[in-house]
Amino acid sequence: MIPEQAQNRIRQLTKQIREHNYNYYVLSNPVISDYDFDMLLEELIKLEKEYPEFSKPDSPAQRVGGEIAKEFKHLKHKYPTLSLGNTYSRQELIDFDERVKKITGTDVEYVCELKYDGLSVSLTYINGYLKQAATRGDGIQGDDVTANVKTIKSIPLKLRGNDYAYEFVMRGEVYISHNDFEKMNQERTDIGETPFANPRNAASGSLKMLNSAEVAKRPLNCFLYFILSENLPFDTHYENLIKAKKWGFRISDHITKCKNINQIFDFINFWDKARNDLPFDIDGVVIKVNSLKQQKNLGFTAKNPRWAIAYKFKAERVETKLLSISYQVGRTGAITPVANLKPIQLAGTTVKRASLHNADIIKKLDVRINDMVYVEKGGEIIPKIVGVDFSQRPKDSVPVKYKEYCPECKTPLIRKQDEVKHFCPNEFGCAPQIKGKIEHFISHNAMNIDSLGQGKIEILYAHNLINNIADLYDLKYEQLINLEKKFVNQDTEKTRIVRFKEKTVDNILKGIEKSKQVAFDRVLFAIGIRYVGATVAKKLANHYKNIDNLSSATLEQLISVDEIGEKIAQSIIDYFKEHRNRTIIKRLKDNGIQFAIKEKANKSDILQEKSFVISGLFAHFSRDELKNIIEQNNGRNTSSLSPKTDFLLAGKNMGPAKLAKAQKLKIKIISEKEFINMITLDG
Repeated sequence: MIPEQAQNRIRQLTKQIREHNYNYYVLSNPVISDYDFDMLLEELIKLEKEYPEFSKPDSPAQRVGGEIAKEFKHLKHKYPTLSLGNTYSRQELIDFDERVKKITGTDVEYVCELKYDGLSVSLTYINGYLKQAATRGDGIQGDDVTANVKTIKSIPLKLRGNDYAYEFVMRGEVYISHNDFEKMNQERTDIGETPFANPRNAASGSLKMLNSAEVAKRPLNCFLYFILSENLPFDTHYENLIKAKKWGFRISDHITKCKNINQIFDFINFWDKARNDLPFDIDGVVIKVNSLKQQKNLGFTAKNPRWAIAYKFKAERVETKLLSISYQVGRTGAITPVANLKPIQLAGTTVKRASLHNADIIKKLDVRINDMVYVEKGGEIIPKIVGVDFSQRPKDSVPVKYKEYCPECKTPLIRKQDEVKHFCPNEFGCAPQIKGKIEHFISHNAMNIDSLGQGKIEILYAHNLINNIADLYDLKYEQLINLEKKFVNQDTEKTRIVRFKEKTVDNILKGIEKSKQVAFDRVLFAIGIRYVGATVAKKLANHYKNIDNLSSATLEQLISVDEIGEKIAQSIIDYFKEHRNRTIIKRLKDNGIQFAIKEKANKSDILQEKSFVISGLFAHFSRDELKNIIEQNNGRNTSSLSPKTDFLLAGKNMGPAKLAKAQKLKIKIISEKEFINMITLDG
């Protein structure tokens, strides 16, 4: 592809992807599949790497992130972001309405909106392009999170149309939906990480990460709800929001105009119940005066606007009896205590169980068997116990003694000094750990053996046909046909029998055979090394190329890989120390599983006998990608500067000491652009 063709294709892809983003996030009307969208984006990213001169700041390829900051800079807000006055009292809403009417001296129209439970952001647009993004901070200045916000697909990098103000600020709330939160927490649990407490904490923590490439992997979304400018198209808040939707902003459909306090109460009453059906969390309703002229007349107090107020819902809380505490064993051996409750209705569902998280939480709450406990959902997906009614505690009550032995295999539990959870160390003999590892291995993001599943794994394990992931590849048709097992639903007590018929068996064996084509990085994730999630597995696979190189790496070598810390490195070493793990890897190898990257032929010898040291941050490539390009062109990567070093490839925020040393040794210092000019990138 010649440069002119590449430039035209980049323009075409950019336009297509922007349109698909608008259809999906603003109109909720996607017209292509997620896979087809990903293929378009992948093509654009590849082209912009090959032809960086055609890459623009507003390109959809910016969504993947890549910028790493040592700390957040502060940005001063053009318009102070004052907090809203909050109330739980309907009488205070009546008082608010009367104050507004008294000052304006006329009838007032209000706009009612949902109060999203996330992290507020201010977005500055100049000439239709996203210029900067900041958190609320102290109201006067906030953290510069522009690089992170650019990864959120529901926030436009370039606006549609041309009838917007030259410069304006858009305010919104970054959040994570319930479904995405559950998936993200499951992935964290799978790799032995502590799950997030609730979607709000997850959203806030994600937006404040220093590596925007990692932020891009978090399922952040955003609703926009307020526009500020000296040059707005309409004189009312509501009409400006409707107009902003046409510019490409994701404006909620759940906003309405109200002519009086009774209509406001109708809106509140509806959403106090309907909030349980939303796919995201809200914690109240925001009431704003619609007229911008009246807003200006009402003005501000020292802390809050006088023209708006937030009515907050009380978290629904119920009281019920704690009948017992059971202990669940996860794939990594982590023990999670679960409160078994006398069934009770909460937020539209029957609650029988609530998480108690760990021993420290039980101790902090001082929760005991037969206590009357307070249970809330609030911002949580899973109900949690938030307190105890000590006035009803039985006199013979005794503190909970945390499990000392695994509830499944009776092995003594351990708790490391820096861990909040207890663990069962019997990973090769504890049934939930064995089955959990196999379920992780076959999962969609790992080996993707979708013909299997939790129920089928249970059947195979019950018949002693599998005891580890390698056993899957020894299964035969005659072993599987007509296998069956009875399953009992704990909640309904209904029984069902699952039997392996001919089509089921054929699909299972075909799925297992197909998994032999899965790439090395996903295989590495699938084998279940603790702390090695999908992202870390890909980084390790790209760096070490095959399982043998990885298994023989020292601690020092492992932590020299970008973003691999000592905890991950030690976990990898511990995994390969265990002879049973090495035996499983050998069996998988013998069955044709991919334990090496299929290397492409070297692109050229243009860098032959040239050595490079890479330092700093780069616009178009990660350091690992640059190292791979150097090696593919027969160059050499070294970790430290010496008289034998030919080039220092210098990026942003490179340390001054390294620069000074390179100058002292008279090593040629080149930029990323100069490096790109040195080589021919053919993908």
